[in-house]
Amino acid sequence: MIPTRRQGARRTILAALAVALIAAACSKGTAQPRASTPGPRPSSTAHIKILAPKNGQVFHGSSVAVPVKVALTGAKIVPATTSHIVPNQGHIHVYLDNQIATMNFALTGDVPNVAPGLHVLKVEFVASDHQPFDPRVIVQVAFQVKA
Repeated sequence: MIPTRRQGARRTILAALAVALIAAACSKGTAQPRASTPGPRPSSTAHIKILAPKNGQVFHGSSVAVPVKVALTGAKIVPATTSHIVPNQGHIHVYLDNQIATMNFALTGDVPNVAPGLHVLKVEFVASDHQPFDPRVIVQVAFQVKA
């Protein structure tokens, strides 16, 4: 049987792939991948609660500064950024509608210029390297701004 052009091309491609795989398997290269898989994240002793805004709260105005107040237990806010992770030390990330709004080194603050509409505010206690703990220490409330 005489192979068609398509079958011949397929065989050529398969042969080239086989040669490449064999060469890769036999390679004695010492290159290591540049990105390593990060280790597991530590858990935290922290518990947080959003005191303000209240879930369902309504603010009035065309551009509102929404006050944020958080209660934190089992951990403390530390100002330094470091890769040395301690389960009871970190800071607060505030998200508005899944976008980072502020990084706080205090338990109070404002989210400025919030436009009219329905919004979700999330507050997360994160490690000193700005990464989340595992499991995440995060809470959320919904509020509305009416013009």
